[in-house]
Amino acid sequence: MATVQLWETLKDSIVAYTGLSPTTFFTLLALLFAFYYVVSGLFGSSSSNRHHQTRHFQEEELPPLRPPVQLGEITEEQLKEYDGTDNDKPLLMAIKGQIYDVSQSRMFYGPGGPYALFAGKDASRALAKMSFEEKDLTGDISGLGPFERDALQDWEYKFMEKYVKVGTIKKEVPVTDAESSGEPSESTPRDVDAVKPTKDDKSETAAAVKSDETPSNVEADKE
Repeated sequence: MATVQLWETLKDSIVAYTGLSPTTFFTLLALLFAFYYVVSGLFGSSSSNRHHQTRHFQEEELPPLRPPVQLGEITEEQLKEYDGTDNDKPLLMAIKGQIYDVSQSRMFYGPGGPYALFAGKDASRALAKMSFEEKDLTGDISGLGPFERDALQDWEYKFMEKYVKVGTIKKEVPVTDAESSGEPSESTPRDVDAVKPTKDDKSETAAAVKSDETPSNVEADKE
């Protein structure tokens, strides 16, 4: 009884508010739901296809990562060749003289990335100071404060956990002008020996003195 009364009340409300019969009202409502289902299916499928195509294109564009190659000890000049501009070479970066393969983070350290200027270099000082200036792109960490050294230590721990170490930077010993020309310096023992008289020189000098003391000179002294 209550259900019948509720249905009658609903029909009266539909007629009063819409001016349509209950049959017409529910028919239109069903058509609206069907239209929404069809439209949402079309747009949802199109968006899904575009996302799938974009992802597939990105996967084809990015080359697969090669296994890290151990380089051993190389110079800073040689490290510059691994800045990401050559796709046939790994992307490398150094911290405190230790070289890491960061190829898996090419979107950050590769060309066009926010940290691309660190690639192919020992960027210890720049990381410690969070600096992007050219003068700080060096492995020289002298003069850093305690907070900067702590920041650099955190960076080193992150690299050790995430990336593979593939080598170290060879420390170059500066060559002086005297060493490059092959000439001995003034304070070398060779120069001292050159000016020091030998025993033979002493004997020759003594002989020369005796030869000067001729008999005529001796007689002249006696007179």
